Amino acid sequence: MQRSVSIAALFVFSIVRILPGQTKSDQDARVHLNQIQVIGSHNSYNLGFAPSEEKFARSRNPREYEALEYSHATLSAQLNGGVRQLEIDIVQDPHGGRFAHPKIVALTKQAGLPPDTDFDPNRKMDKAGFKVIHIPDLNQRSSCLLLTDCLKEIRAWSKAHPEHVPLFLLIETKHGRTESIPDSVEAEPFTSETFDALDKEIRSVFADSEMILPDKVRGNHPTLEAAVRAGHWPTLAESRGKVIFLMDQKNAGPVYTAGHPLLQGRVLFTNSDPGKPDAAFVEENEGTPQLIDQLVRQGYIVRARADESTIAARTNDTTRRDALLHSGAQMISTDYPLSEPSKWTGYSVGFAGGLPARCNIINAPAACNSSLLEPNARSGGVPSPENHPVSQQLK
Repeated sequence: MQRSVSIAALFVFSIVRILPGQTKSDQDARVHLNQIQVIGSHNSYNLGFAPSEEKFARSRNPREYEALEYSHATLSAQLNGGVRQLEIDIVQDPHGGRFAHPKIVALTKQAGLPPDTDFDPNRKMDKAGFKVIHIPDLNQRSSCLLLTDCLKEIRAWSKAHPEHVPLFLLIETKHGRTESIPDSVEAEPFTSETFDALDKEIRSVFADSEMILPDKVRGNHPTLEAAVRAGHWPTLAESRGKVIFLMDQKNAGPVYTAGHPLLQGRVLFTNSDPGKPDAAFVEENEGTPQLIDQLVRQGYIVRARADESTIAARTNDTTRRDALLHSGAQMISTDYPLSEPSKWTGYSVGFAGGLPARCNIINAPAACNSSLLEPNARSGGVPSPENHPVSQQLK
């Protein structure tokens, strides 16, 4: 299949691979977790800036503000809109209150700007536990301030839609200070003990039976990497209605695996390097389609970003997006899924026909039919396949 084919042609491709008489159950028993592709949202919790915060940030550093000028609907709304991978950034706050008073609030007041609505009217930031924040003291408005609140919302949606394909939940751990804000609060580094607390907090919301865990994927293989290279990812029959947690940044892996070299007992799959014992998930946000496809063929799950810093959204540059849509990356992440197109150009990222998931164009079984993955779901206002122009041409 040539990489220059159009997205519409990919839709045709997904239709003509149907095995006559194949049912969803038949397919679920044959197709594995790593043999599908989904669209994800980047910083899925991010609500952007309130009006006075926007004026302050734009005037102080226009270039920084423009890179941050995006926001998302609630996690439930995104899932309803066809997103199947979410990203949540967290900071540790074991005692509570560390991030309860963002400095941008005081800075806007000093600048004589009108007060914005309270970002935390219920004082959730005073509670102990992991907080969901993009940039401390600068860009802190989140649709769910507590990690547990985000997870409870996702779990509630999952229980209401038990036939969904597995949801990929990317966790990014933040630490350090915000350089553009004077005397910003420091987000403390994560330790092995912090990660123990993270696993415990996730398990306070999701039961092990509701998650795809490294121990389950590894099975009797000597390492996790050996398992995924042997094709030991669960089938869709084993993983529908479940979630899988993945660690975003690679540098946190050695801390998370300390004492757990094969991810024994851990919840998250680390962002690792091929060849390492914990390697199952690899991020290639800037990787070429050729490299991504090679990793996918070897059994790894790959996440890549279609856009960043609002650049493609302002110019409607679809080069990277289209390259990824012609690759086998299992997660294609964007600030602009089909349900949330760019306000400047209408730029968005999604599969033809509005499918929330499609059969992986690199490694799915030849008979895999994308329309059977989630037959009753469509992304952001896109017509169902039977009403899609390409479908009409096939009749």
